[in-house]
Amino acid sequence: MSKLTTVLFCVIACSMIMISSASADTSATVDKLNSEVDSLTDVSPQVKTFIKEKLIPLCTNSVFVAETAAHNAKGMTLDAIRSLDKEWIEAEDELAIHAELMENDCAREIKKITDEIPMIGETFVMDNQGANVGQNALTSDYWQGDEAKWEGAYKDGEGGIVVGRAKLDRSTGQVDQKISIPIIDDSGKVIGAACFGIDPNRL
Repeated sequence: MSKLTTVLFCVIACSMIMISSASADTSATVDKLNSEVDSLTDVSPQVKTFIKEKLIPLCTNSVFVAETAAHNAKGMTLDAIRSLDKEWIEAEDELAIHAELMENDCAREIKKITDEIPMIGETFVMDNQGANVGQNALTSDYWQGDEAKWEGAYKDGEGGIVVGRAKLDRSTGQVDQKISIPIIDDSGKVIGAACFGIDPNRL
């Protein structure tokens, strides 16, 4: 075996080990989320099954991961995010960022998913500080970082499941049940979160 062949073999072997390790980390996080859902005591079996079969697989959705990672890479300060949040809340006319978050790749992926799973309504993806990355309906605010839907799903980078009570959503005017999950990258790292409004009566 030549030195070049040996080097290439080592590089390939190391790459495979790294990929295997990352995959194992991701699988471990997903397994933990499934166990967390199983342990919920105030959630119906139908909702639990829906979370495990339809929502948890979206934790590693490639578009959500790529868009969230790109948003995190912008390096926005929390002060800048809060300033934009204030502008968002006070806006009486459409802002450029409204259109951006309703039309970007993340928003298009959300629309694709809601078309395929019609019991999912309002959906939005958030970065590692709770700022919106993409959505299919305008949320009442831009920053979700002070709300349970982000705090419990991001969970300081550990990831978790948040299941809210069914109630009227003032943003959409519809009664739904909010369920939040973490966004997990290829290395198994939690980089953001996503919130789905579902109609439990359609499960």
